[in-house]
Amino acid sequence: MSLTLLVMAAGMGSRFGGLKQLSPINSFKETIIDYSVFDAKRAGFSKVVFVIRKEFEKEFKKQVTTKFNNQIDVDFVFQDTQNLPLDFTSSKRTKPWGTGHAIWSARNVITTNFAVINADDFYGSDSFIIMAKYLSSLKKEDLSKQCMVGYRIENTLSTNGSVSRGICEVDNNNLTSITERTNIIKKEDHTIVYLENNTETVLKSNEIASMNMFGLTPAIFSSFEEDFISFLRENIHELKSEFYLPFVLNNLVVKSKSSVKILPTSSKWFGMTYKEDKEVVENNIKKLTSSGEYPKQLWN
Repeated sequence: MSLTLLVMAAGMGSRFGGLKQLSPINSFKETIIDYSVFDAKRAGFSKVVFVIRKEFEKEFKKQVTTKFNNQIDVDFVFQDTQNLPLDFTSSKRTKPWGTGHAIWSARNVITTNFAVINADDFYGSDSFIIMAKYLSSLKKEDLSKQCMVGYRIENTLSTNGSVSRGICEVDNNNLTSITERTNIIKKEDHTIVYLENNTETVLKSNEIASMNMFGLTPAIFSSFEEDFISFLRENIHELKSEFYLPFVLNNLVVKSKSSVKILPTSSKWFGMTYKEDKEVVENNIKKLTSSGEYPKQLWN
């Protein structure tokens, strides 16, 4: 079965301080995106779709996709703040509408089952293998089964500042809800907490976090459009409110229209939320390369 990888790369990287998606992490100037596409290709994905902002297109192609040398099919979608359903318009909006909008924007170029990932997160080879295996078992017209790779919250934190994570409620390996938590940190006593309304709440170290690695069927695009329209009716004049991917999945689960299988992974996640995270990422890549997980140069 043909599978597509959808890479969400339209974010500005404000905390990192620039286009972190294009920040090189090895001596061959390859990026986290290069590792994700490499892992996806060897797991069985045959196409990658990048959701980017139009103004980054030239630089993105120069630094990322020219390296692939036609080894995988590539397509681009522009996440435009004015690309909205029906007759909605928002002339003052400059911030992208969120991960849900990114996926909706790709509705016309994806016809196969597909995996969704962030451009600035390293997911690990095992995650793509288990994702490809599960997606290959689904019918593309079937809305009732979707999936998500789940990570232990303790393995998704930054030592350089707080992070936001989707904390998952799970029943019998199926997702029941995702709640977005912000300001998550690990304290000096190794307790993991999130701060909300000036109150600290403890999180268990083995709680499942969503890192936006989802496996979806094309049948879900109509649900994204329906929920995006509902969101815009309430938020069209907001300049910063965002339409999140988990919002759509939550609705489908609550309405019993779909189940979301949690796929546990042995892969270690790491990413670049802050500039200071870059050194950690580079060291992790060196270790994985030394162990034989990856060649020194991915694309040549």
